[in-house]
Amino acid sequence: MNQSTLPDAPNVLVLGIGNLLWADEGFGVRAVETLHQRYEFPDNVTLLDGGTQGIYLVQHVRDADILVVFDAVDYGLPPGTMKRVEGDEVPMFLGAKKISLHQTGFQEVLAMAEMFDEAPDHLLLVGVQPVELDDFGGSLRPELKAQVDPCIDLALEYLAGFGVVAAKRDVPLPPETTIGCEVMLLGRYEDERPDEDTACRTGDERLLADERWQAPRAPDEFEREIEAVLADVPEARN
Repeated sequence: MNQSTLPDAPNVLVLGIGNLLWADEGFGVRAVETLHQRYEFPDNVTLLDGGTQGIYLVQHVRDADILVVFDAVDYGLPPGTMKRVEGDEVPMFLGAKKISLHQTGFQEVLAMAEMFDEAPDHLLLVGVQPVELDDFGGSLRPELKAQVDPCIDLALEYLAGFGVVAAKRDVPLPPETTIGCEVMLLGRYEDERPDEDTACRTGDERLLADERWQAPRAPDEFEREIEAVLADVPEARN
């Protein structure tokens, strides 16, 4: 790895992104949570639950010399497969087969950092092919839980190549010290989930079937109807 452009203590950002509410979509957040519980880092390393914040993460990314991202990614591989991607290829993989809007948002973050000429010098994406997404309120499937440790090992090895070494905690931090939201702690999230009779998993059919919630009818003559609308707006006639 080329370290010639890095300062002695580079700013390192380890970021987990994804939506915890949609099963395996939350993999990146769960991975960085676990990393925080088990390891401690020098002061130049920041661990961050990025959730689905999108462009709100841009300043964190612009400040980073080294960026490591955990995420669930549709690589088109068998479910549960781990894959690493580095450098300029990362935005391409996040955008080729998006599994949610957060990936579009993070593509924009990387593009904005590049536009300001402040993109990280080194970028690693540690992704896992999801098993299940269409399960609102669901947790990680066993195949993805099994990949949390290998992904963490991969990230630690990558950082060690830059001289950034983590120390394993003698005793993991208790769950309530999470870097995320206590309400969304993995154990609590799984244990307190209502049963299927109480909470819909994919969308409430009573609402989806109600015509009041259907998409409005597309105009037959779109241009003509737009002109008619504008004709009734005084500002449009000025």
